[in-house]
Amino acid sequence: MLGQVHDIDLQLLRLFVAVVEAGGFSAAQSTLGLSQPNISQQMARLETRLGYRLCSRGKAGFKLTPKGEQLLGAARGLFESIEVFRHQSNGVAGRLLGEVRVGFSEALDRSVTQRLGQAIARFRQRDEAVRIELISAMPADMERLLLQQRLDLAIGYFSGAQTAFDYDHLFSETQHLYCAPGHPLFGASSISDQALAQVDRVEHPYPFLETDEPLRSGRCSARSEQVEGTLAFILSGRHVGYLPQHYAAGWVEQGLLQPLRMGELSFEVPFYLARHRAQVPGDAQLAFEEDLRAVFSALPS
Repeated sequence: MLGQVHDIDLQLLRLFVAVVEAGGFSAAQSTLGLSQPNISQQMARLETRLGYRLCSRGKAGFKLTPKGEQLLGAARGLFESIEVFRHQSNGVAGRLLGEVRVGFSEALDRSVTQRLGQAIARFRQRDEAVRIELISAMPADMERLLLQQRLDLAIGYFSGAQTAFDYDHLFSETQHLYCAPGHPLFGASSISDQALAQVDRVEHPYPFLETDEPLRSGRCSARSEQVEGTLAFILSGRHVGYLPQHYAAGWVEQGLLQPLRMGELSFEVPFYLARHRAQVPGDAQLAFEEDLRAVFSALPS
């Protein structure tokens, strides 16, 4: 049995409650962002620390033992008390306290970066003593950090398929297909479907982006996660690729990039505000989310 309750015990108890609410180990994988073997190991660790069995699994499915039922009620009561204490302590004199960690995608439009700055300015007008951390990362890295609860919020182009997250649409970004001097299509007044079928395009590592791309030729000998890498491949004159319109604009003005069949081969990339569903947001995070939505509501959706 537990003599003292440590942080690790609270983590294991939260996992236990999440497994019960999901209906079993397999069903809890997406909610917790953990593999089934990992969940089984953590549950076994909790049972060892307690000294008794919490549940049984078999042909009849997942089922709590009588002691597991009692612990579930006690754990829920404990977390409700912790939540009440947290809100009361954080809301002393109505002041926002703590930390908000926000991830955001690289190479954002200037207007988007300005909106992010405006959200910070709005938040700083509140009665607060909050440390805000901004981290620029790729979508896969942000999803990993959210799953590990090392980020509170993330702004990026996500697939929306991660069931452990909640997503709110913030804005969309237009992407065009480009080539550069030296490429056979550069300077062409008209470009046939047959010519496009022969091009070597830059591959994105995110399948959901490729699914939306109007051009999906079979040849991809170039691959890049970053916008800068995609640009370098295109500037070689040997590849075509998709770039955000705002990012490519300066290169187009200099005559170093050319959009191909603009509009017809363009597409929109939705950007979302994502958060981990199992992570209870604090007052500071909720306030910052409110300020983000307020400033981004003025952008085209």
